[in-house]
Amino acid sequence: MCSVKESRIYAVAKSGIRLSDTSCTDPASKGKTSSYPAFVTYTSLIYKNMTTPVYTTLKGKATLLSSSPFSDESSSSEESSSSGEEDGSLCSSHTSSSSRKDSSPGSPRSLKRAVSMASMTSESDYAIPPDAYSTDTECSEPEQKLPKTCCSSSDDGKSEPMEKSGYLLKMVKTWKKTWKRRWFVLKDGELLYYKSPSDVIRKPQGQIEVNATSSIARGEGKQVLQVLTGKRVYYLKADSPNLLEEWLRVLQSVLRVKAASPLFTQPDIRPGMKGLLIKVKHGYSKRVWCALIGKTLYYFRSQEDKFPLGQIKLWEARVEEVDRSRDSDDDLMACGRGLQVAAFTIAIHPQEQGPTYLLIESRHEKDSWLYHLSVAAGTTVGKVGTEFEQLVGKLFQLDGDANSQIWRHPVLCFSKEALSSPLTTLPSQALQTEAVKLFKPSTYHVSLAQSALQVCLAHPELQNEFFCQLIKQTRKRQPHGHPGPLQGWQFLALCVGLFLPQHPFLWLLQVHLKRHGETEVGKYAIYCQRSMERTQQKGERQSRPSRMEILSILLRNPYHHSLPFSVPVHFLNNTYQVVSFDASTTVDEFQCRLNQDTGMRKTGLSGFSLYTDDPTGRELEHCLQGGIKICDIISKWEQSSKEQHTGKSENTRTVRLTYKNRLYFSLQVRGESERERLLLAYQTNEAIVAGHFPVNKELALEMAALLAQVEFGDFERPFSASGSAQTKSNQTLKQVLDRFYPKHYRRTTTEEQLRQLLQRLSTRWASLRGRSSSECVRIYLTVARKWPFFGAKLFEAGSITPSPELSGRVWLAVHEDGISVLEHNSIKLLVSHSYKNLMTFGGCKQDFMLVVGQSISTNASKDKPTEKHLFAMDASKIREITLLISSYINSAHQQKAAAHHLSAPALMVAQPITLKSKELRSKSPPALGRPSKAPTLL
Repeated sequence: MCSVKESRIYAVAKSGIRLSDTSCTDPASKGKTSSYPAFVTYTSLIYKNMTTPVYTTLKGKATLLSSSPFSDESSSSEESSSSGEEDGSLCSSHTSSSSRKDSSPGSPRSLKRAVSMASMTSESDYAIPPDAYSTDTECSEPEQKLPKTCCSSSDDGKSEPMEKSGYLLKMVKTWKKTWKRRWFVLKDGELLYYKSPSDVIRKPQGQIEVNATSSIARGEGKQVLQVLTGKRVYYLKADSPNLLEEWLRVLQSVLRVKAASPLFTQPDIRPGMKGLLIKVKHGYSKRVWCALIGKTLYYFRSQEDKFPLGQIKLWEARVEEVDRSRDSDDDLMACGRGLQVAAFTIAIHPQEQGPTYLLIESRHEKDSWLYHLSVAAGTTVGKVGTEFEQLVGKLFQLDGDANSQIWRHPVLCFSKEALSSPLTTLPSQALQTEAVKLFKPSTYHVSLAQSALQVCLAHPELQNEFFCQLIKQTRKRQPHGHPGPLQGWQFLALCVGLFLPQHPFLWLLQVHLKRHGETEVGKYAIYCQRSMERTQQKGERQSRPSRMEILSILLRNPYHHSLPFSVPVHFLNNTYQVVSFDASTTVDEFQCRLNQDTGMRKTGLSGFSLYTDDPTGRELEHCLQGGIKICDIISKWEQSSKEQHTGKSENTRTVRLTYKNRLYFSLQVRGESERERLLLAYQTNEAIVAGHFPVNKELALEMAALLAQVEFGDFERPFSASGSAQTKSNQTLKQVLDRFYPKHYRRTTTEEQLRQLLQRLSTRWASLRGRSSSECVRIYLTVARKWPFFGAKLFEAGSITPSPELSGRVWLAVHEDGISVLEHNSIKLLVSHSYKNLMTFGGCKQDFMLVVGQSISTNASKDKPTEKHLFAMDASKIREITLLISSYINSAHQQKAAAHHLSAPALMVAQPITLKSKELRSKSPPALGRPSKAPTLL
């Protein structure tokens, strides 16, 4: 049973979920966001170079179409008139000029045009396949004019083909199974299909995923090919048994490469060497982009290509420089033109295969390629490279024997003298000069550390060199095993958290750290070992270390702290929690630790997310994605703030992290922790104070009193007291009004009205005497949840699309069931769009665009199957609302997938809550005199 006081609050709430007759518009006028350089520096990391993205809904998920807003051109392409296939792929071939008249530029129909799956993950358009011919459509048998298979390595008869194009019949499941003839193109490891060869310059009709999890096999029936992906099975039929064998062979070759190649199993791996070279084999030359990854040399048509033309296995191959004045190899002599261009030649002799020649223009590049190819082959270790590299190679052959005299060689040990040449082989004179500059015998400080590590991040070729310099400067010849200067170890501790060297220098680093782990100063080595393992697990960093990171390493031995860095995370109730982390901690790991420390559920259940303030000082917040590293965020924020603010303030401003609710799902209410309820109450208060939550003056006062009891406890003295006690009481009451009472109600209050307001507030606060904080939060949330849009995020916008329902300023409310448009002054529902009716959303030029199907509204027009709505919004808000909508859609999709594991009783209990919420959000708001039907989950 609830008390009389509690019942009175609920009675007020019955008619109080509305605004009193006062405008809640902020007097500050809305302006467009400028594109500050500092702002871009920070947001390029947070949003991965996304400006105002565009998403489409596909199979219940939100999929990225473009990282930048649509222009008039991109939103006026037409829908294909020829696709009746129900294969889940989107279709986008152009229609004839007659059908183009049916859709005006920018129409909703044109915006929901078909887009291939590949175009959703790539900003570039599709290039013409290598074996495609002109776009002449009058071609009955293109197979006869074109090679059916374009071999990826035509210069090597033993290489498997990786590309092919030709006609296949594709099974389409409509009301009956039918076969449709399609032109298939296998290129760059992607299998795309078009209606005909003449369409290859346009977007494909669809794509069949061919990756390491796919399988290719013969199907039942003659000449049938079965492609099994993780989601479905595709059936393709060839015109002849020979064609079937060709397709089977080339598809299985692609699968083998994708399953074994680190290009696909480890997409973030960094090549040991890369560059444009001339490859010669069997007398044929070809300029290719080469990348050395592990013990394999991959070569591509261009730097942009993702799928290799071919590969050369280097392990135990013979790698040598060719003296062309003495060598008369027929392959080289047959390629005279290439020899004139390049001055140097490296020969690779794989086991049981003919040689491949690499023609290289500069001596520095030749030396670098020769060293790295030799290390990958493992046959000439200790014989090529600089003196330092040769010594490391010999140590590697000795398995790092601790008693070897090589360890005491002066080149490997601490030196007070500057370097005259780099320790490692580098591919250009400019990099060699920069490498010598990096070497600092004894002096390290914050600015030097940041600039040196920034150079290494900008030029990855210098990373091996920098580690070799640090290893050298942290080793002394005498006495045996004594570590070098402390500052060198501090620099090394910073370095291993950012990036790691490559073989054999990674091996050298591991041996070096192990040898020094038992000394006092060498306790840094223990931390470096831990940090190195974390970097191997989580990948390299994107930004240089921040001042906080450097000072934490310099001022305290990180050996004593497995998590050497810490930062406060603020909550909306003016409290904070200090959370520790290391150089590789991601946002997901950080939030997990924060949830454990504060007694909150994991982020997927609570809907809470981590935000940062804006480094330019503007009133903006940025939600952090889970995979970004906390140290990168702090560093980029610091750099952006320094760019924006010059002078003394640049060293005093620090990033402010805030933890608050982002996604609210009514089904998750049952498991709420006490801390989550408290923070939800304060977040609701922020919305009320800002005028984004409809409460009348009476209910606003009741809710302010509830939070006053939570924040300050019992009201100490009655309002009628005199003297200093009354003054203190008045100050507390004014503080409560400032923090918990709507601003737009306070703006129009006279002195007399303010005095009466304070008296009424004191009466209501005093009546809560004895109530606990958790009890007041429960009552507060029970009242707040009576509004159907509780938990929604409101965005102020201007409706551009002419409509009888939508005009002028409105609120866009994004919630778990969809997007609702609310009247600006009264915050009453105008129209709702459920996510299942949402087709495309995101930036369109400088506005926010919604393309929806049949809308849920009493006045919805039935003659328009789709509608396009445009809203004028700030650019940063367009990105925020777009990402929020996509998060709701994808979270709901994940919850549906997880719902299969729920028990039947749990599903039965959960279902009514969602239905009621959807009913209230999709219809007009309840009349003011009626109690709300919104659920209260306590």
